Amino acid sequence: MTSRTVTLLDVARAAGVSKSTVSDALQGSGRVAEATRDRVRAVAQELGYRPNSAARRLRRASTGAVGLHLPATATRLDYYMNLAFGAVERAQEDGLDMVLLAPSGAAGGRIASRVDGLLVIDPEAGDSAVPGLLDAGVPVVTGERYLGPATGPSAAVVCDNAASLTALLDHVTERGARRPAVLAPSGSSAWATALRATARSWGLAHGVAVVLRTVPFAATPAETEETTRALLTADPAVDAVICAPDGSAPGVLRAAAALGRKVGTAGGGGAATGPPESARPAGPGLLVAACVDGPATRGAEPPVTAVDLRPAAYGRACAELLCDILADRAAPDTVRRHAWSLETRASTGSPG
Repeated sequence: MTSRTVTLLDVARAAGVSKSTVSDALQGSGRVAEATRDRVRAVAQELGYRPNSAARRLRRASTGAVGLHLPATATRLDYYMNLAFGAVERAQEDGLDMVLLAPSGAAGGRIASRVDGLLVIDPEAGDSAVPGLLDAGVPVVTGERYLGPATGPSAAVVCDNAASLTALLDHVTERGARRPAVLAPSGSSAWATALRATARSWGLAHGVAVVLRTVPFAATPAETEETTRALLTADPAVDAVICAPDGSAPGVLRAAAALGRKVGTAGGGGAATGPPESARPAGPGLLVAACVDGPATRGAEPPVTAVDLRPAAYGRACAELLCDILADRAAPDTVRRHAWSLETRASTGSPG
């Protein structure tokens, strides 16, 4: 093992003692027999364990609460609200309260005095609050991996975001698209980074010119409408638009309607949306899909094909991993995977 991967739990297992005994032995505290203390220290040295700042500040008492840090844009996105509800529900099953942290974050030491552990969802490498959260001296679970530098171990629950966008691109090409476009999110989260990279790599692998446009991480329908209008005007050969940000797909539909693009087929025909035929010029078909399912995609006209990330279940999974770490049922660097599903609907010519 390397110093980056060896944890207190690794040392405890190798020494045949509890994690709390290892902590006490290495810090010279607690009622640990001298022989046990020497054995633990020898095992730690042999494995190459080196305490980080979080390990040096391991907590002695429980507050009965865990913290939840969401992206600053979360308050207006349905996805994060459902995720938070799922996390709260699961934490309560272990008798833990959930404390919602301010988007700007707080000093790690102040947070560590109020909670037993932290959930940090979709951490941005450029978010100045995240390093302090990861080094707060309590166990941390991230929802998606943190791509910035980290000083201590953190667990994670991850989705295969590359696979989900690949499934969407495969689907629209199977439905007849020859020049798909992806409205990918900006920012340095693992989700945003994976979608941008996948749009490029899928195009190269399939010999298809995927048109990539970057929009804000939490783009509004108005913002995606403006981007889609400009895209389809400049490049009318685009016959499928995959929209990433939660809740923004209706903007793509409005742009298609305004330009006379019939949503539901990649060629001509299909069910038109928006003004009557007489009020707008005829145009080729357009397939529309989204990377995040929710009320905006399910309730659109036509309903929009989307990836269901199951946010409430995802929140539960993140909280469950944190509860398992706090109860010594999982190592502090555990990574678990969360499943998604593709929901095909009329916007790609598929039955709802």
